[in-house]
Formats: sequence, structure tokens, C-alpha cells
Amino acid sequence: MQAKTKDKAPSARIVITGVGLTSPNGNNLQEYRQNLLDGVSGISDYNIRYIGDTFAGACDFDKLKYQTKKELRVGTRAGSVSIYCAGESLADAGLDLESIDRSRVGVFVGTTEHGNVETENEVYNLSKFDYDVKYWTHHHNPRTVANNPAGEVTVKFGLTGPHYCLGAACAAGNVGLINGLQQLLLGEVDVALAGGISESIHTFGIFAAFKSQGALAENEVAEKASRPFDVDRNGIVISEGGALYTLERLDDALARGAKIYGEITGYHINSDATNFVLPNNERQAQCMNKALGKAGLSAHDINIVNTHATGTSAGDIQESKAINEVFGSSATTYVNNTKGFIGHAMGGAGALELAGNLLSFEDNKVHACMNVDNVDPECAVNNLVTKEPIQLESVDHILNNSFGMLGINSALIVSRFLD
Repeated sequence: MQAKTKDKAPSARIVITGVGLTSPNGNNLQEYRQNLLDGVSGISDYNIRYIGDTFAGACDFDKLKYQTKKELRVGTRAGSVSIYCAGESLADAGLDLESIDRSRVGVFVGTTEHGNVETENEVYNLSKFDYDVKYWTHHHNPRTVANNPAGEVTVKFGLTGPHYCLGAACAAGNVGLINGLQQLLLGEVDVALAGGISESIHTFGIFAAFKSQGALAENEVAEKASRPFDVDRNGIVISEGGALYTLERLDDALARGAKIYGEITGYHINSDATNFVLPNNERQAQCMNKALGKAGLSAHDINIVNTHATGTSAGDIQESKAINEVFGSSATTYVNNTKGFIGHAMGGAGALELAGNLLSFEDNKVHACMNVDNVDPECAVNNLVTKEPIQLESVDHILNNSFGMLGINSALIVSRFLD
């Protein structure tokens, strides 16, 4: 079944024409997708001050592809991730910045948090000088303002349209995309660079907090540490990375002959309003149902549900309940998870995980989960893909879940583009 956007004018339909990403197991869409299909993990041993030895998903992209060494020294890791993703996304979309109106390009970046890395580093460096604040860097303020990851993109590429970051905890990747879509529909921009990023592995505070919470993954082997839905899961593997998408109105994309990866046909954001940390499965189910309603689709129309599941005991169970409520009667919906491969990229998670499934519209495959050796009975859902990728006759609609602390939920539906 086609989504109801097919009945809208091309100027009211939003499509994806470019993808730029860096993940712990790939630095472009094709490499990343192939590693998900081949079962290649991006989790490795990691050491960070005050915590010591642990695991993380670290990215190894070409930082000098779009930035000079001086720019890297002045800017932030989050800014560098954003600049790389934005540059790759624009190149993938085939957009020449010299031939378009840069005041009509907006940058909308979802983040879980920003500024902790820079503040921790400055305090640590200050400790070497008996906390004499004259050694505090004058770069600290622009490094730590909340709009930094988006702002660095505009400075690098000379984009004069709107830019800001969206603080939406671990739902931020989806929220960035939703905001980009909305700005296009409002006519505020003609091109939206939208998605989410994370630099989280460079702040010891997030490791310490999850460890204190009893939610930091432990294992004898790095590649086995991140295991959402598995009965032996014991926490989160923290990762960095992100993905920024080039979004355009359909009429503009068709006019320039752009490649179209898919069309955003449904979305919803809501709040649990119940707890700081523990998810509410009823509100998660409501979020998915609202997204389906906006798309004009039923649960049976969705071919892939990419889950948010992070590897925590309670979180995975709550999402499983929500999925069973919405998709429990659908025999044609397959469920997967990406965090077993790359860990939890926080604000970048939703955008990266959507990217991992986006090429399913081309190869009709559903990538498997990783490290689900024994499904927790409380996480049992229909058609959970646990061992090998599954080949379907056709993948037409993907629903991407991203949830976050303080009870923010997001669901995004991307559909195969049909003119």
C-alpha cells in the first residue's frame, strides 16, 4: 500500500537525496550497510580517564577531508563529525553550493548533549596549573554553546540559512530529521541538512553515570558487549558518530534529476510524562500508531521496524511490549536492531540506524541483529531477525524508533519513492 503522501502536491512531499555518515563500522552509506549485512562489529576496547578500560564505538573518518588542522584545533569533535557528515551528504546529493542560494539551506542537528567534553577537558587541563583560570581557553564559549555542531557546519560551508541543534536525548536523530522536514514544508528552506550526531565517548561523565546506574555493558570480548534483546545483555556500549541527510521537496529534487533514496511519509513525537529514565511502553506504542496514522498506513504495511533497544534490561522489555501492541498481529513486519553492531550513538543513533536500513529499498534485505544468541523471553517479538539477513520480495516502508531520557519518543516512517 502507498502512503497517503502520494495524493499531495510534489511541493508537499519530502524526499531524501543525500546521506553522509560516520559510524564505528563504516564511513559512508555503502560501507556501513555492507558491514551490517556481513555482521561486522564496530565495538572495540577503549580507555578513558577516571573510568579506565571499557568498550566504545569509536569512529575513524578522514577529519582533514573538509577541515584544516587549525580548524580542528579550534573546533569541537561534535563539529568535526557534523562537518564530515554534511560534506558527504551534500556530495552524495550532487548539490553544488556555488550554484544554489546558500541562504535557503538550513542545518538541523539532533544532539543528546553538548559541551560536556570541552568543559571536562578544560577543568582537567586547569588542574595541571593549580586551577589558575588564566589558562582557560578563550575558545570555550563557542565550543560549548548548544548550537555548535550545526553552527560549525554553516561556518565551514558558508551556509547562511537557519541553523540550530535539537536537544532530544537519544531521540534526537529522528527529531533532527522531523524538524528538517517541517522547515521545508513551512517554506523556510529549500534544502535541509538534518539528522543527528554524537561525540559522547569523549566525556568520562557519561560512562561514569551509566556505570553508577548499573547500565554500562560488561563482557570479556568487545564485539560481544552490545547485545540488545539477548537474555545476557547487561547494559549500553557508548558510541560516537552520526548521519546528516539532504532533504528536499520532491518538485525540487525531480527538477534537478536527483537520486531519491526514499520519502518521509510519517512521523510523530510524544512524551511519557512518567519517569526520568524508565520508558513507558504505552506512550511508545501511541507514538508508533500516530506515525502510522499520519502516513495513512497500517501496521501490516510496514516491512521493517528498526528498534531503539539499547541493551538495558528494562528498556528492551518496554519497547518489546510496545512493538507487540502495534505489530503483534502483522506477519509481514520484520524487526531488527543496529546497536549490537555499533553501540549506542546517543543523539546520532536514530539517524545512523535509519541509514543502516535505507538501502533495503534497493536490495530488499533486512539486516539482522547482532549478539542475540538467546532471545530474552520478555523481549520476544514476531519476526525478530537474529542470525542472518532476510531477503524479502519487496521493502516498501520502514519505521524507525528512537526514544530518550525524560520520556521523549519519536517514530519516523520512510517509504520507497513511487512517483
